[in-house]
Amino acid sequence: MADTETADTETADTAMADRVAVAFNEQARSRGSGLLAITERLEKHPTLERWPGEYLPRPLFLGRREVRSFAGDLQRLAGLLFSLPERLFDGDMDRFCAAVHVTGERAALMRRLGAATAPVCGRADVYHDGTSMKLLEFGTGSELGGWDRAGEMCRCLLGDEEFAAFADEHGLGYVHHGRYLAGLLRQLGATVAPGRDPVVALLEGPGALAGCHSWRVLQDQMRWLGLDFHLGEVNELSERGGRLCLRGMPIDVVYRGFEADQLVGDPDAIAHAELIFRAHEAGTAVLWTPLESNIFCEKTCMALMSEPCHRDRFTARERALVDRVLPWTRVLDADAFRSDPDLVEECRHRRPNLIVKPNGRYGGYGVVPGWKVAEADWLPLLRDKAANGCVVQERVVPRAEAVIDPVTGAEEPWHAVYGFFYTPLGHAGLEARTLPATESAVIGISGNARTRSAVVYHHDQKDEAP
Repeated sequence: MADTETADTETADTAMADRVAVAFNEQARSRGSGLLAITERLEKHPTLERWPGEYLPRPLFLGRREVRSFAGDLQRLAGLLFSLPERLFDGDMDRFCAAVHVTGERAALMRRLGAATAPVCGRADVYHDGTSMKLLEFGTGSELGGWDRAGEMCRCLLGDEEFAAFADEHGLGYVHHGRYLAGLLRQLGATVAPGRDPVVALLEGPGALAGCHSWRVLQDQMRWLGLDFHLGEVNELSERGGRLCLRGMPIDVVYRGFEADQLVGDPDAIAHAELIFRAHEAGTAVLWTPLESNIFCEKTCMALMSEPCHRDRFTARERALVDRVLPWTRVLDADAFRSDPDLVEECRHRRPNLIVKPNGRYGGYGVVPGWKVAEADWLPLLRDKAANGCVVQERVVPRAEAVIDPVTGAEEPWHAVYGFFYTPLGHAGLEARTLPATESAVIGISGNARTRSAVVYHHDQKDEAP
């Protein structure tokens, strides 16, 4: 689709989505309406009740064409992301890992299964600035949150008679991510267990499962979808008769909920993880996803696609894609203060419109908005962050979403970060995390107690399955 046509589509879809939001709020305020209490269904639903978080009082709405267009852009951009070792480092993974600050024992673990094995799968975090969508960062790998509830929230709300009528009137639809995930796990299982459904085990790091409510929600959902789905920890694995076993039970697919950082420095955990790697190599079990996936979610990877010195490694169409989707992003490390004074000066000058993100962290940890920092403190802060590696990224201001407080009836603006799920099967659904616009520049479930999970529908299309 041409850029001008894409822009026209986005503008029209945004306007229509705004009209749906206004219609929802008007109906919710009307006498006898139950829409202000709609999220109570989520708290009591059998496949969601284990999750202890809270929900935004109303759904969010996006245009179907805009969602499809942007999801296509994300899929293409993910392809570029996973091609970086070949494009920029001649396939040399040692150089690539050094460039993105993945080194030592952590690098060895993440590369244990070899190069170029990582599948294109994960969750991309996206802002809508009122005109178009912009990528904040790529999450790559299976351990990311949201898979447990995104599509289920949409399905659940449609069980309410009043909301179902509203959804039908406005042509609301959604993609059920759980069906995509279950279908994907069945495809993987068929390679080691043909002719039957696989036994799937989601594995966390040692001692980590107790606090992972989301995984129990995902287990309930996968079992509702017919999968034999179990939870465990890496140190509960054994090998018997040439099969990988969880508490003595042979398993076909390992859904990875752990990260390399949970294993590093723990020889026993690494030895148990080695059982997974050997089974994957032998073809007796499948690991979804390999730890190598996480190399590509290092924030430096976004800067590698954005920086001018690499532009000649991309086609004109690919450069246009990067410019359209990804905000200005640059690597800032200790060397920059010695070798790239122009970049340091640009970062100093652009302080009110930049945000600093430490490489390799997630959930909003260590993120500092430049507009919250005094000018005199900005360069010292950049120097401190650069010592451990970080990126600086252009600020994207999310559009305001008008939300009615169910208790007070007051209308308050909220900001949303949208989670776009993607798999080798394509776009796999949406969710959102939201925060009052007056709160913080960082929207994360673990970073702010007022953050709420939100249901997201697209208009003009009914529910669909893969």
